[in-house]
Amino acid sequence: MGSIYLIRHGQASFGAENYDVLSPLGIQQASALGEYLDRLGIRFDRCISGDLNRQRDTASATLQRMGAGEQQPAIETDPAFNEFHADEVIRAHMDDLLAVEPEAIQILANAASHRAEFQRLFQYVIYRWASGEHEKQGLQSWQSFVDRVRAGLQRVLAQAGKKDHIAIFTSGGTITALLQLIIGVPPIKAFELNWQIVNTSLSRLKFRDQDVALASFNSHVHLELLKNPELVTYR
Repeated sequence: MGSIYLIRHGQASFGAENYDVLSPLGIQQASALGEYLDRLGIRFDRCISGDLNRQRDTASATLQRMGAGEQQPAIETDPAFNEFHADEVIRAHMDDLLAVEPEAIQILANAASHRAEFQRLFQYVIYRWASGEHEKQGLQSWQSFVDRVRAGLQRVLAQAGKKDHIAIFTSGGTITALLQLIIGVPPIKAFELNWQIVNTSLSRLKFRDQDVALASFNSHVHLELLKNPELVTYR
């Protein structure tokens, strides 16, 4: 059987003007992952990333620490593995959000200093969106996002060798969509798992032809071994 390693990007710049930039901690997380994989002797036959900066830079920082002196696979990009547009989802549901939280705009504008409140509001919006019962004109639906991710996975499987080890550097929402597809949980249950996905964590899929199974989820031993709780982040 072959293996697909789903790797969430390192910590990005939450609360900054441009979220899509790895923080110094995010680079450290990716480097730690590369060193850990190198110690395990894991080598990738292919490396695929979404085309977001935080995904590609995580891939680059990880590969730099693997197999010193060895040729690493080129980082291919496939936007099917990009994250959904969370800011667009929030804006589309803003009127509904303000109805239950009149100070939502202030909380969202100062998310870095209101992390717990931001998560509460973000979860409310995401659950409405993922339910499929509150569609908004012009906004990509959760099902459409899942279909995009499914198409990306099918492309990977169609091109894979039987025993390939393939890395996919992606984001939490994309991993959530894949969990829904592979283990058959409803979207809300998949998102309950989403909130637990650690930056640079590994989730492993085993595949034979088009058959795919979840072998492990959200492993972040590479961070735990460093005995620094600050390295374990979720956004």
